[in-house]
Amino acid sequence: MFNLNRGARSCIIQSMEHLLVSRSGDGHVNLATDEYLLEQYRSGSMEGVTLYFYVNTNAVIIGRNQNAWRECNTRAMEEDGVQLVRRHTGGGAVYHDAGNLNFSFITDERHYDKDRFNSVIIAACRAAGVDAEVSGRNDFTAEGRKFSGCAYGLSGVARGMHGTLLVSTDMTRLSRYLNPSKQKLAAKGVSSVRARVVNLAELVPVTVEDMKRHVTEAFAAQFGGFSMLEIDEEGRAEIARLTEKQRSWEWRMGRTPAFDYSIEGRFSFGELQLLMKLRNGAAYEVDAYTDALDAGLAERLKALLTGVRFDTDELCRALKSGGPEAEEIAEYILREEQNDYAE
Repeated sequence: MFNLNRGARSCIIQSMEHLLVSRSGDGHVNLATDEYLLEQYRSGSMEGVTLYFYVNTNAVIIGRNQNAWRECNTRAMEEDGVQLVRRHTGGGAVYHDAGNLNFSFITDERHYDKDRFNSVIIAACRAAGVDAEVSGRNDFTAEGRKFSGCAYGLSGVARGMHGTLLVSTDMTRLSRYLNPSKQKLAAKGVSSVRARVVNLAELVPVTVEDMKRHVTEAFAAQFGGFSMLEIDEEGRAEIARLTEKQRSWEWRMGRTPAFDYSIEGRFSFGELQLLMKLRNGAAYEVDAYTDALDAGLAERLKALLTGVRFDTDELCRALKSGGPEAEEIAEYILREEQNDYAE
């Protein structure tokens, strides 16, 4: 499904590494392409590492397991013609415009190296004159302020790391469309979403095209070169199918059911909103919304709790069999019950 363009723009023809640059500003198309590339590595159709660039025109991108109604000012977005796009990976909500360069490193489990990918971004920033560093679980910062965040994809043997570079994005619009959690901001010791972030162009004279060039050169230096990647007709048809999924109401908005019991809090893995609908004293419908980087966490929680009797001990017993994140939720439920009785 691929043609390798081995023209003058390629660097070291024999390399297994690839570079793909999107010509579209449509967030649904660009995220569908990202998902498509991940699938090609899952199926074994590709080897090495692919660096994929895209720039979305006015879009809010939310994580796979987030509640769109809660994370975004959907009315303002509709008024201004801003797309709502849901990633196939975890993480939180971000605003994209023409001042935001998006990058993806897509590969298989043998070649996946987060530290190596991070070093490409750090080297590119330093080439632009920005003293950048990796911060926390998925951020890049400069002078203590965030200019990039990453999310991670997993599909069989395929692995992906994608993120943003705020170069000259409109911070006023960013604040208009995102509804940042007060808990999240408090945990980071800041009072607003604008206080947390910075454009690279505020620090040094740099453009999106400059950063694309710096990242490309750092990628070539780190991996020994690349070949330009072009997607053939069969691949474009598959991307069109994934784009239709991206545009669908079901994928973008999901549904927030009426619920009888909810858990909402901030945990070590991120924020969580857990909703349960009860029937005959048991949880028969469970929904989970989270910005956890583990994209499979929400589905695991649903599987653990669906059908469980609505009793604190039963719920906690089910959760404690589900790994450290689920155990942390069980401890939270126990604490909340104890607090209720103490009041």
